[in-house]
Order: sequence, then structure tokens, then C-alpha cells
Amino acid sequence: MPRPDANDHLKLGVFLLPSGQHVGAWRLPESPPRAGVDYGFVQSLAQRCEAGLLDFIFLADVDGMVQTNWSAVSRDAAAFQFEPMTLLSALAAVTRHIGLVGSVSTEYNMPFHVARKFASLEQISGGRAGWNVVTSVWAHVAANFGHSAHREHDDRYERAAEFLQVVQGLWDSWDDEAIVADKETGIFVDIEKLHVLNFEGDFFASAGPLPMPRSPQGWPVIVQAGSSEAGREMAARDAEVVFTAQFDIASAKAFYADVKGRMPAFGRGAAALKIMPGMMPIVGRTEAEARAKFQRLADLLDPEVALSYVSRFTDTDLSGLGLDDPLPELKDIDGHTSRKNLIVENARRNGLTIRQLYEWFGVSRGHFCVVGTGEMVVDQLEEWFRTGAADGFNLMFANLPGGLDDFIAHVLPELQRRGLYRTAYEGATLRENLGLARPQDAFLHRTAESAVTA
Repeated sequence: MPRPDANDHLKLGVFLLPSGQHVGAWRLPESPPRAGVDYGFVQSLAQRCEAGLLDFIFLADVDGMVQTNWSAVSRDAAAFQFEPMTLLSALAAVTRHIGLVGSVSTEYNMPFHVARKFASLEQISGGRAGWNVVTSVWAHVAANFGHSAHREHDDRYERAAEFLQVVQGLWDSWDDEAIVADKETGIFVDIEKLHVLNFEGDFFASAGPLPMPRSPQGWPVIVQAGSSEAGREMAARDAEVVFTAQFDIASAKAFYADVKGRMPAFGRGAAALKIMPGMMPIVGRTEAEARAKFQRLADLLDPEVALSYVSRFTDTDLSGLGLDDPLPELKDIDGHTSRKNLIVENARRNGLTIRQLYEWFGVSRGHFCVVGTGEMVVDQLEEWFRTGAADGFNLMFANLPGGLDDFIAHVLPELQRRGLYRTAYEGATLRENLGLARPQDAFLHRTAESAVTA
């Protein structure tokens, strides 16, 4: 499937895991030992990303501990991470251009809370917020909220769709010019520009209005990261950015064509959605240097931690199996269904043993990985971008700050030389920089439709 605008620049976000995406990266001598809870370090990373003209910082989140294998947790630096909204609000104060995307679950929150938090981040950042809409895939977190079990996969997506509908309605509580602040008359806000939601649905009821003005971007950018059937439908209907795991160009093209092909059924054009697979670059001045960096990380891979991640994403305890055995048949799971399918597909296609599987997953988390020079990395990015596999990438750095610094030094200049990437930010908001339209106020839209009908 051809890209909607062949002359557009590719988009680049950063999936910011301060301890590094590689499960052993925190053990490097140059890695800060408490990176996940070292605000000064995270601030420096955000400012580096902005200096590199990257589109946004992306923060994942889990409503609890990432895993419950306590032996593995004891050796996993990703065990402790800041809560996304708190961190993004702090980063908004020390950056000016870069987008701030946070994952917040629809399963263990309420729409009014989420709407208000993102509306606040929008005002604090001047219109740079994005919400990664997630449905809480890990069943064990249910106990943190007084639930004995996790809701079924498709039910979570139905709830998420209504949750998003409520949040967007609350974001439209006020017209864009509602605040008049007329000191002569004493009128601060024009009540004629107020819209009370009074929503009642299958899962939620919310009266509104939201005690915040409308966002500088209209709404924060809607991001979605699911690749299951329900996730693809949600992406085609609602998302403006999709973060997906695709480990080769063939599967990426198939995913891109499938999701973009669903959009017309929802009255949307393909350009309204940016598909951005995860991508891990390990970059050197020479290919040999890049390979040496990869091997240095591979030597620090903790087998138990890496195997625990594969076990978690497949919902199967693999610890008692022979490491040189093939992957056994796996039961159906109700969590990361798309990631489980990706793991199984790679294992079956390439005949991987359990050891080879965790070595691959412990490095890349199942995402596209390129090891080489800046030119070699750009060759791959350009091929994916030009041939309809991606509109951009969510960069995943194996180690920080080294991986980020290498990318900015060796990859970005080559992207710019080939005309594939910006040399300055295009606008003031995340939407403007991503080339996404500002959403029309839903209440004004309905009013206009009524007038035309009449």
C-alpha cells in the first residue's frame, strides 16, 4: 500500500525507558544505576531528544509491578519507573517543542480524571500532549484495584471505546474562545460557549463539564498500541498514532495496509493516522563498532530476566523447560495477544530454541532491530518509509544515554541529508509537528450539521 503522502517527512518518537530497553543495559559502567527514578537524568534525556528535533517522548506504564517473578525483579532495573503524568508535567516545564505522550489505562481509571489530567498537561505544555490509550494487559494488576479477575480482552476494548468517547466529549466542554476575561464587564467566561456532556452509556455516566478550557490542539493526540483484531479496529476508528511491534518489513507492510485499509469505513483518510513501529538502532561509526556494542550488551544479558519477559508476554512459564528445546505449543491468552503471536511466529519461522528466543526478545522486546552504521540504519528506515511499511518509528534505545547520542550523531544527519527528516520543528503543537489536523469541536460540528439539515 503506498503512503498517503510520498513527499512527507518520516516521524520519530522515542519510547523512553531510562534504564534502556536491553534488559542488561543498566549494568554498563556508564549507565546511571537508578535511571528509572533519577529525574535529573530523565530531564537530560528529554532535552537531548528535543535538541535532536524528535517528535515526542513516549512513556509506557503498568498499574503495578511489571512482573511477579521476584527473583527476576531483583535483577531488573525496569522495576521502578515514574508515573507518566507526573513525569510528563515536570518535563513540560523544561522543554519547549517535543511532544509528551503518556500511557494511561481505561481499565482502572475513570474518564473524568483522565480528561482533566490530559487537559491540564495540554495547558502546561502549550499543546504538546498525547494519550496512549491502553487497556491494562497484565491480569495480575487487577488485585491492586480490589478486583479478583481481569476483564476479558474484547470487553476491555469495548469499555475503552466508550471511555475515549466520554473523554473527548469532556475535552469539548468549552468552545475554543470561551475565556473572554473582560475586566470591564467582569465576565471571565462566556457561558454561551459551554457544553454540558450528560453522558450515559453501557459502562460510564459523566455529567461534565470539565473545569478546563479547550486544548490548544483541540484534543491531545490519540495514540494506540494494540495490534490484535480489536486493537486494529480501534486504531482505524480512533487513533492518530499507532505504536506497533513488527520485526520485519513484510509483516510491517501487511499491518500497515490492513489498518489503513479499515479507515474509510469510519470516514477517515489514511493520512489521519501515523503508523510508527518500534525500532531499535544500535549504531557505530563502522559496522564492526556497532557489532561490538551489540555484543557488549549481549554479554550482560541475564537469562532469568530475559526468560521471564518471554514467559510474561506468552502467559506461559518457560522456566522449567530445556533452554535448547523448541518453543512448546502455547495456550490462548487474554493479554498481549498480538505480541504472543509475534513471538510464536518468529520462533516457528526461524526454528528458535527457547534460549535463542529469550536472547532475541531480551535485546529488542520483539521489535525491528538494526545494527550498523548511520547509513545502514537510514537505508532500512527509508525502505520501510518509502514502501508503505511505516510513517515513522518509535525509537527504542538499548542503552541510555549512549544509544540516543549515537542516533543523533550518526543517523539524524543522514536522514536530513536525504530529505527524510526535518531541520526545524514545523509548529508549536504536537499535532502540527506530526502533520495531524486539529479536531473540530464535536458540539459545533453537531450544531453545523443540524443547521444544514434544517
